[in-house]
Amino acid sequence: MKLSRLYTNKPDLFEPVDFVQGLNVVIAEIRLPENRDKDTHNLGKTTLGRLLDFGFLAGRDPKFFLFKHLDLFKDFVFFLEIELQDASFVTVRRGVEEATKISFKKHQAGHQDLSELPLPEWDHQEVPFDRARELLDGLFDWRALKPWSFRKGLGYLLRSQDDFREVFQLRKFANAHADWKPFLAHVLGFDAQLVAQHYEKEEELSQKQATAQTIKNELGGSIEDISKIEGILLLKQKEAEKKQKLLDAFDFRAQDKGHTKQLVDGIDERIAALNAERYSMTQNRKKILASLEDDQILFSPDEAERLFDEVGVFFKGQIKKDFQQLIAFNRAITDERRVYLQEERSEVEVELKRVNAELSTLGKKRSDMLSFLSGTDVFSKYKQVSDEMVTLRADITSLERQRGFLHRLQELRTDIRTLIEERGHLQTQIEADVEKQNSDKNSLFSTIRVFFSEIVEEVIDRKALLSVSPNQAGHLEFKADILDESGNTTSADRGHTYRKLLCIAFDMAMLRAHIDEKFPRFVYHDGVFESLDDRKKENLLAVIRRYADLGLQPVITLIDSDLPARATDELVFAEDEIVLTLHDEGDQGRLFKMRAW
Repeated sequence: MKLSRLYTNKPDLFEPVDFVQGLNVVIAEIRLPENRDKDTHNLGKTTLGRLLDFGFLAGRDPKFFLFKHLDLFKDFVFFLEIELQDASFVTVRRGVEEATKISFKKHQAGHQDLSELPLPEWDHQEVPFDRARELLDGLFDWRALKPWSFRKGLGYLLRSQDDFREVFQLRKFANAHADWKPFLAHVLGFDAQLVAQHYEKEEELSQKQATAQTIKNELGGSIEDISKIEGILLLKQKEAEKKQKLLDAFDFRAQDKGHTKQLVDGIDERIAALNAERYSMTQNRKKILASLEDDQILFSPDEAERLFDEVGVFFKGQIKKDFQQLIAFNRAITDERRVYLQEERSEVEVELKRVNAELSTLGKKRSDMLSFLSGTDVFSKYKQVSDEMVTLRADITSLERQRGFLHRLQELRTDIRTLIEERGHLQTQIEADVEKQNSDKNSLFSTIRVFFSEIVEEVIDRKALLSVSPNQAGHLEFKADILDESGNTTSADRGHTYRKLLCIAFDMAMLRAHIDEKFPRFVYHDGVFESLDDRKKENLLAVIRRYADLGLQPVITLIDSDLPARATDELVFAEDEIVLTLHDEGDQGRLFKMRAW
């Protein structure tokens, strides 16, 4: 599988990039003198690799430049044309604004422009993202990667500057080793299933150990001996049985006493209500009597006439007559009111007699019942035993809970021992497999390490060693070292320049070792010649061309100042090898014909 074409629906802003079968060169020319000393030029040679990854259905990362600057790129639709193993082609259509809706079109001829093709004419239209990845994985059919999808190995095929820091652990593999080491073991020819199972056993073991520790924390400082828990629980249960029998023996009388107590409680409530009613009626009766007394007329006209005569005041007959009429009127009103008050008084006194009678009856009944309750200690004994039973049952529940925890803890300890044993067996198998692949001169790993060392030696005249070995925990350790004349490892690989060379050598050796399998054929290396001297650049270029002649498709990017020195009229690259030329003379020299964002 190789790259064929990358283009967009806006060719005036992004010109198509047509890839060729062999070596593909993306060169950035620094034409302005003031830009020659800059470390970065933002022309787009690195961006091209990111766009290829986008076409290969990279996830929607908000930090990715297309989404980070959505206002600039939302109307862009990208088309990635890929040559398949059978020499047919598939074009992947992916827009920026609707990046999770992917369309596919298979065709026989390459270097097509399907940007104007209506969606209904595509073989698969706007497929959901996850399903699109599955579909593309099936179209590629990279069987040598199975059971992993095509996305897993793309990090080694699209190396940006950030991916040259480590040979094996790419930037996208920043998470747990279990995510990438089994895959790397697989492509190097080791039994990846053993490696994956070993990590799974470790994860399962870690989870069970964490659960066991949680249970220990739940138990706190309590007993961890199941035998003691069972013994104490048995004694508590026997004691509870005895107390239950005692309670059962008190059942009938205790039930009667319970009912009696309920009756007493009911009588108390009724007595309280009657007392409140009697108090209210007594107060009412008192007010009625007071009103009857207030209705007496104490003023006498005859007495008033005699009093006035004694003091020499003349008391006319008409005045006396008026007072007499007023008194007669008031007496008539008072007599009528007194009739009503007398009737109300009679009703209150009748009700009082009834309430007093009922209170007397209830009081006697209450007294009798209280006498029954207090006359024997059965009820208090029953209450005491019941309280003890409550405490016992709480203790039994707590002990049963502890017993459950301890049983679970014992099961976990058994599982942990089993997992440790299984992990040990896997570790032994991994060690045996690593030894076998290392010792077998015809193994895939031996083939890759030979190609790897040849590339490094051809470039810098030093051998390099690719090694894989299990550490004490059974995990594979992948190393790439440059050797000195005596065959000892040196620190040369720690520098960025040689570290990049080791990355390039590893990627190309891996592709070459799988060249006869259903495996990708292209590799993208950004800034391939940086920091190398001219002789090493020439050597590396020779290696890259040789690998291109074997059927691989290297895509390299570089700045013209990194080109190896040649005679004035001698070109480093053939015209048909340069698939894209960028420059710093205005926006037209950029990958995107617009101002830098």
